[in-house]
Amino acid sequence: MTPFEPTHPGEIVKEELEYRGISQKHFAQVVGVSYTMLNDILNGKRPISADFALMFEAAMGISAEMLVRMQTRYNLQIARSKKENIARWENLRKTCAALL
Repeated sequence: MTPFEPTHPGEIVKEELEYRGISQKHFAQVVGVSYTMLNDILNGKRPISADFALMFEAAMGISAEMLVRMQTRYNLQIARSKKENIARWENLRKTCAALL
């Protein structure tokens, strides 16, 4: 499996805001969320929840399903890359193989 740098869905929203010439502060005010929370999402520091995905869809026409799927793929890729997870799963595979 070739490792890759996952794309956080916030990056897509951030690029769309920039393309449309909308500031993060203005967008946060319009949609009624804190600037800090929005900025954290756009910079990949906070996940996009289903509620936020639906808000982005209503405000910008970006598919909520696409954003949620991207977030799930991002979460999985990050989890798969953690060394402690890899070691744990390898031990689990060995233990379960011995049971069969």
